[in-house]
Amino acid sequence: IRTIRFGAFDIDTWYDAPFAEEYSNLPDGRLWYCEFCLRYMKSPFMSGRHRTKCKLRHPPGDEIYRDGPISIFEVDGRRNKIYCQNLCLLSKMFLDHKSLFYDVEPFLFYVITEVDEVGARFVGYFSKEKRSPKDFNVSCIMTLPVRQRKGWGNLLIDFSYLLSKKEGRTGSPEKPLSGLGALGYKRYWTLAIMRFLEHAPSHVTLESIQAGTAMTLEDIYNT
Repeated sequence: IRTIRFGAFDIDTWYDAPFAEEYSNLPDGRLWYCEFCLRYMKSPFMSGRHRTKCKLRHPPGDEIYRDGPISIFEVDGRRNKIYCQNLCLLSKMFLDHKSLFYDVEPFLFYVITEVDEVGARFVGYFSKEKRSPKDFNVSCIMTLPVRQRKGWGNLLIDFSYLLSKKEGRTGSPEKPLSGLGALGYKRYWTLAIMRFLEHAPSHVTLESIQAGTAMTLEDIYNT
């Protein structure tokens, strides 16, 4: 697959994804995606027919955050298996370290969208294990290439740490990070520590930074 049609965008793929063999010999290497249910199709005819039938206008989960046109939905991999598998295949085309495709049931997926008069349009997501023995707060994170460099990735990272704070624990992304992921996290960690120090008391310790940011000591050391 060389290109996907996603909503109004034609997006060139970066990596191969393990689609079924029937999708390996498409004439122009193009897939058509529904930006709401994430179903993928072989032709514009199939895509047009799907649009007349698809009733979904937002991710199939609970809306847990809203600020103006920005909404974040929590999607359970066990309850919405097909959607989450399609999401993993979509992200594999833009991530070099992506390995999860079909075993989605142990994961929660946090999908960020931009809402307009039509519906909540997919922007990006991160996933996390429901029970992580190492307190990883992100297993995989991806923003569509056409949405990158607009602050969406930073918002997703910030939201993952807010969830860690709510759970009363520290968090860290699962390693190894992709090249873009490493750059994004390094930038976020630096800003998070600077924001904490701006309003911190005179006596600052690594433990107080950890408590204020929900970052692990290892990530603080490496920032």
